[in-house]
Order: sequence, then C-alpha cells, then structure tokens
Amino acid sequence: MNVPITKPSLGEEEARAPYESIKSGWVTQGPKVAEFEKAVAAYVGAKHGVATTSCTTGLHLALATAGIGPGDEVIVPSFTFIASANAILYTGATVVFADIDPRTYNIDPNDIEHRITKKTKAIMPVDQIGLSCDMDPINAIAQNHGIDVVEDAAPAIGSDYKGHRTGSNAHQTVFSFHPRKVITTGEGGMITTDDDALADRARKLRAHGMSVSDLDRHTADRVIIEQYNELGFNYRMSDIQASIGLVQIRRLPELLRIRIEKAERYNRELPEIKGLEIPYAPPYATHTYQSYCLRLTKDCTLDREELMTNLLRRGVATRRGVMASHLEKTYTDRIGTVSLPVTEEATEHTMLIPLFATMTDEEQTYVIDALREELGSA
Repeated sequence: MNVPITKPSLGEEEARAPYESIKSGWVTQGPKVAEFEKAVAAYVGAKHGVATTSCTTGLHLALATAGIGPGDEVIVPSFTFIASANAILYTGATVVFADIDPRTYNIDPNDIEHRITKKTKAIMPVDQIGLSCDMDPINAIAQNHGIDVVEDAAPAIGSDYKGHRTGSNAHQTVFSFHPRKVITTGEGGMITTDDDALADRARKLRAHGMSVSDLDRHTADRVIIEQYNELGFNYRMSDIQASIGLVQIRRLPELLRIRIEKAERYNRELPEIKGLEIPYAPPYATHTYQSYCLRLTKDCTLDREELMTNLLRRGVATRRGVMASHLEKTYTDRIGTVSLPVTEEATEHTMLIPLFATMTDEEQTYVIDALREELGSA
C-alpha cells in the first residue's frame, strides 16, 4: 500500500465548477472572484476578503498596504515555511525571528516582547499546522507599542480562537488555498480584514495599482479611463480558481469534520507507540489538522531520518515537521546567527505523517501499524 502525505479533496462538483466561467469568456479576475471573496469573509466573520494568487503574495500585499518598507522590522517565527519571512523581505523590511511555544509550535508572545525595537512596525504570527496562535496577548503587545499585526493563517481556515473564527482576530489575516491546505483553488490566497481603507488599497495594488477594477469598468454604463497612481503588482486570482473555491468553501465544514475525526483516531492510538508525542491543542483554540505533526521523544529508538526512510520503504510518505527558516542560507547570509533553542529542537525532532479528508480507514490503519512495527509499543 502507498499512502501519500496529503491529497486534495476534489470531486465532480469542483470539476464542473469552472464551466460557467469558461463558457462566459470571463476567466481572469471577475464576478466569481468577488463572490468567493464574499463567501470567505462571511465564513470567517470579516467585512472584507481580498483574493490573491497565493498566501505568499497575500502576505506581501498585506504588509505593503500597512506601509511596511525599508528601515522597518517585522517579527515572525522562524518555525514556519520560508515564505512567511520572504514576504517581509519583498517589502525591503528586516526580518526579526522569534522563538516558539514548545507545545503549540506557535510564536511565543513573551519572546515577541523581547525583540521589539524602535524600528518594529509589525508582528506576523503564524498559525502553525492549522492551530491558531494565542492572539489576545499578541494583539495587546501590538497595541501597547503602536505596531500592526498581520496573521499568517495559511493552513488555518476553519480554526477557532476563543469562539471566534480565524480570519477575524487580527488587523489583517492571510489564508492559503494551496492543495496541501484544508480547501484549495489549486493555487491562491486571501486577505481578510475589517479595515475598509486597507481592503480598498489591497484591491488596487493587486491589479497593478489600477484605480478601477476590470469588473467595474466592464460593467459600467459609461467609459472609464483607469489611472495608476502607485506601483502595484499582478496578484489577481482567476475566476476559474474562484469557481472551484466556491465549491470548496461550501464543503469546508464536512472536510474539517473528517480531518478532526482522523486526527482524534491518531490521538487515541499513537500514544500506545514508543517514542511518539501527539500534537497539543490548547483550550483556547481548535485545530484544522492541515497536517498531523508528531514529536519524536528521547525514548524513540530510531532517529527521524531513519524512521522516515523506513516508512518510505513501506509506502508511507512523511515530511520533516517544519523548517527553521533562520538556519537557511537565505537568512544566515542576511542576519547571521540567531539563537532560537525551542525552534531548533522542534525542527530536529518533529515529523508529519499522512492525514487528508479522503484517507481511508485502511490507509490510516496501515500508517499506525507501520509506526508500531518500526518503534514498538510504549
């Protein structure tokens, strides 16, 4: 048996969804994107959704609309995919890495406080692996210092923080719709915010700084000559992608239910295997389980790479937990050595195992049995 690390849940309805856009000839950003933006914003409880080509471009756009640029500093965890930090570099600002909480793997608010300087303009908390950060203390720190919060919620659509859906707990939140995420548009992202001015500027900047959108010009009853008052980008989602997203957002509650059920099975059975520590979910947040992250304890009889290799030979795909971005050459060349002991321990000893909505009971049993046979019973 071969079990992939993940697989998007796409069916006949998603396959048929782009037909209307293709037949109409409106395949770039248009009415379906606008509809998808409203659907996501309504789901998370935000006033605005601004669709983009990816979460990475969404983060860049969110930082740009917040006025982040050269000479500024933005605090971000290192324990995240490198795109989080890269989006800061795109603005010309300086990346300041912070350490994480050892249980949630999310940014440690106490460490944020220690890294704030006169140049700090924003905090970028990352909802790692689908678990919301502890946003109240992060927002309080930001408010006390007069700085912004841009939440990287790439894998976290559908998660809750203290009863409020992720996407409504920061000044700006950015989601990903990559195929590894809970829902997908192939590639794509979205900013959610309650800030009218930021949303309006983001919509302009994502389309080359165009003063009036394509959709507004094409539906107008008079000639409109657009203007370009500042440098923008081409970060537009297409209607073909958005039509798939509209199906996926309707299916999100069911997809989350299935993921959580499978994660709960892992939670019950994997503690019986030697050397494994299951994910921690704090009482203030719910988890989407975009991935299922195991920590290998000191009792584990194999090192991580050996275990991953053995599982691969059995047909079970795995991935390292999460990278430590500050150890990558892109950042060692720019900022030198940074000591983040919790991050470094976590990136060495965590591992992702298969979890996806279409995973069968037989596939999950195979993964559990493979781990048990490799490591033995606790």
